[in-house]
Amino acid sequence: MKGLGRGAYLALVYAFLYLPIAVLIVYSFNDARYSLSWQGFTWGWYESLSQNDDLIDVALNSVIVALLSATLATIIGTLGAVALYRYRFSGRNVLNGLIFVLIMSPEIVMGISLLLLFVTMGLELGFTTVLLSHTTFSIPFVVVTVMSRLSGFDKFLIEAAQDLGATEFQTFRKVILPLLIPAVVAGWLLSFTLSMDDVIISFFVTGPDFEVLPLKVYSMVRLGVKPEINALSTVMFALTLVIVLIAQSLLKERK
Repeated sequence: MKGLGRGAYLALVYAFLYLPIAVLIVYSFNDARYSLSWQGFTWGWYESLSQNDDLIDVALNSVIVALLSATLATIIGTLGAVALYRYRFSGRNVLNGLIFVLIMSPEIVMGISLLLLFVTMGLELGFTTVLLSHTTFSIPFVVVTVMSRLSGFDKFLIEAAQDLGATEFQTFRKVILPLLIPAVVAGWLLSFTLSMDDVIISFFVTGPDFEVLPLKVYSMVRLGVKPEINALSTVMFALTLVIVLIAQSLLKERK
């Protein structure tokens, strides 16, 4: 009975998490534009999506921004986490605390702050401002993810590398970074997901000539959820799943 109860509990948890996604995927094949009842199987909405150049361009904008911002945030966040872990400098504790402040800050506050910063600097709102904003709010999540990995790090490995004559860069590249790869990959995936999902900050820093997918979808669903949105969401979910599987396979091979 104990095993049965555990299985039922896990089934409820997974159903709560994934049943809405499963319903969305199923309805992306429903041959009905506005009805919530099943009218038959069709690939028509995916064909319609493939012919919607405007929606595809917006989706590509989001993917490009997510890839670049996740990569930049991972590089900066990883180096920042290593610096906070290894070195003692003035203001270290304050900087460490500010990272958590950024994570806990409401997105609307960050969005308005970034908008005021870009306007003050004279930057035109568009691709650059969106990229900088997404990189900015992703960095703290990477730092925290990598720091959690560093908390269980064996400091004697660094001392051993230095005793053997390794430079700071060699120690980082050959000792620290290989051990941090799982956390670095996790930080990149988290940053990619945050960028693809962001609405509030993007709303403030996106210009009239550049649009990202979350804002486009939000403007479309205000008039009702169209089947093309279900198809697009299914494609994006499949893309995310593929990226996660590739990351898992790379980590397995490395182990």
